[in-house]
Amino acid sequence: MEILIPLITMGVLGLLFSVGLVIAYKKLRVEENPLISKLEEILPGVNCGACGYSGCRAYAQGIVDGKTEPNLCSVGGNETAQKIADLLGIEVTQTVKKVARVLCQGTIALAKFKGEYRGINSCFSAQIVCGGNKLCEYGCLGFGDCVRACPFDAMYIGDDGLPVVIEENCVACGKCVEACPRKIIEILPVFQKVIVFCRNKDKGSLARKLCERACIGCGICSRACPDGIKLEDNLAIVYNPLNLPQECLPKLEKCPTKAIRVIGDERERISTQQRAG
Repeated sequence: MEILIPLITMGVLGLLFSVGLVIAYKKLRVEENPLISKLEEILPGVNCGACGYSGCRAYAQGIVDGKTEPNLCSVGGNETAQKIADLLGIEVTQTVKKVARVLCQGTIALAKFKGEYRGINSCFSAQIVCGGNKLCEYGCLGFGDCVRACPFDAMYIGDDGLPVVIEENCVACGKCVEACPRKIIEILPVFQKVIVFCRNKDKGSLARKLCERACIGCGICSRACPDGIKLEDNLAIVYNPLNLPQECLPKLEKCPTKAIRVIGDERERISTQQRAG
């Protein structure tokens, strides 16, 4: 009996607590909006975070709560946005397809190096240890942190030492941008044709010594397109890339270092093929 009474007591208490918890759960639980699960089924489920939320379910919750727009899923694109709009009975603005762009042309052949880096095969590590192995402190280090961060196999390191973006696979999630310690990768509209492929802010004479393709701040591009291209800190900045006058585009070819280019032009495709080969 000395053992039996405590056992019975503990059993009764356990049963009472269990019943209490069940009652509390039924009384206090908050019913979840079934739309959240339906939206989650529509979303691609990759949980990349490009929409600004931790995952697809959190994004679905944000849409249902009216805290965010239904067209922020870069992975699903316009098709997913339209399905969400149809489910919710609303209209949605078409998303603009974007793609990652590597804003550096400092290849193994064109950039100058401090020496040989021997350490962890990581851009972040090289940056921490010695500031990178390139003399240009704005150039791509080429150790592939961006490639490893990409969850869609949309990047690889080319034979010239620079990352190459596979546009068909890129969903503009921004993981590569976060991984790059030099911040030379940007997410840009895929139809943006005029891009400055450089981030060097050194004066022209020094910039050209460090890399043959660096922007030297000569101002040829800004004079050709004064309403859309400006110079800031010795670097050309394209402020209005989608509305540059067509007549000014041919003049950009006069850039002495080819730091600014018109993407999509036949000469650009030929140049890219020659660089890759």
